[in-house]
Amino acid sequence: MSASTDPSVKSSTAKQPRKAMRDYRPETRLIHAGTQRSQFGETSEAIFLTQGFVYDSAEQCAGRFTGEEPGYLYSRFSNPTVNMFEQRIAALEGAESARATASGMAAVTAALMGQVRAGDHVVAAKALFGGCRWVVEDWLPRFGVTSTLVDGGDLAQWRNAVRDTTKVFFMETPTNPTLEVYDIAEIAKIAHAAGAKLTIDNVFATPLWQSPLALGADCVVYSTTKHIDGQGRCLGGAILGSEQFIQDNIHNVLRQSGPAMSPFNAWVMLKGLETLALRVQKQTENAAAVSVALDGHPKISRLVYPGRPDHPQADIVRKQMRAGSTMIAFEVKGGKAGAFRFLNALSLAKITNNLGDARTLVTHPATTTHQRLTPEARAELGISDGLIRFSAGLEHPDDIIEDLLTALQAA
Repeated sequence: MSASTDPSVKSSTAKQPRKAMRDYRPETRLIHAGTQRSQFGETSEAIFLTQGFVYDSAEQCAGRFTGEEPGYLYSRFSNPTVNMFEQRIAALEGAESARATASGMAAVTAALMGQVRAGDHVVAAKALFGGCRWVVEDWLPRFGVTSTLVDGGDLAQWRNAVRDTTKVFFMETPTNPTLEVYDIAEIAKIAHAAGAKLTIDNVFATPLWQSPLALGADCVVYSTTKHIDGQGRCLGGAILGSEQFIQDNIHNVLRQSGPAMSPFNAWVMLKGLETLALRVQKQTENAAAVSVALDGHPKISRLVYPGRPDHPQADIVRKQMRAGSTMIAFEVKGGKAGAFRFLNALSLAKITNNLGDARTLVTHPATTTHQRLTPEARAELGISDGLIRFSAGLEHPDDIIEDLLTALQAA
């Protein structure tokens, strides 16, 4: 008997034990995690564009609804394409569980409301995206949930704001639009000592440059509209945490209230995740180059970038972020008039209220994302009439810099 036919001789082509997905590096997880293939064995993930599902029997249908039988029920509850996106982003984040939503604001609203009841109290950083601050200050109080806003960088203010009824701490870091960075680990300790849970909006850092759950946060939210889609196509959001956190606070809220991500949008987000590492790395490099080019410009009075040693919280950035950001904040001299002259003189960079796109984008927060705040509130947050929020795209950095410098001449 030859070696090739002897069953006692192991073939050199025999399959090795399959490596667990968690043991792969982030770039690999972004392509492969969560994939479910149909009987056709498709390479790219399938779009299950369906509202509902059919059952082999009435007994199977009943078992699905009680949870005794695994499987899908209705795309408002769960869907194979959406589930693939949830599993993939959870693998990237290092979370046990994730739920996708129709938008970033749906994720923020569900994450906060799922943790509180009438009579509860929320402590939040003052520096929030306008819509997030509206949820905390205007929406939650309609249901008997009070809130206290604090300077996110002042740990004493977090401690002093705690009440017996405090259930949630909430903040962005880096913040929108001024790019302040708060100490997640220390604020998580304060929250947990008070019996509260910490929710982090991690959009500006992306899951590549900051891991809030590993630093002590209980919940992370994203507008996947931003870097994760990253090409200006679809809205989406995500909520991530432990399996218990998601089951206790999020799962039923989403199931019953219905802010579901569409299967098509989930498929787009899956495609976005495949190139996320490449895009964010390049955008971060471009942002860093722009920050160097604008440093000391005579028409800029303030420049903030988390990757620079002169960032106000540079020590915290080094401690909790793996790289800077795709975002820069800078203040053009001349107030609103100077900022508008600059914006209107741009050729390559586009004026919009979005960010994290393949295109370089610029925003005037005082008249857009934060326009509902009073002038006094904006001043307290450092959102002057001359402030510009800059989101680096994928263009050649020299072209971006030339566009900005040319426009600054007009300012």
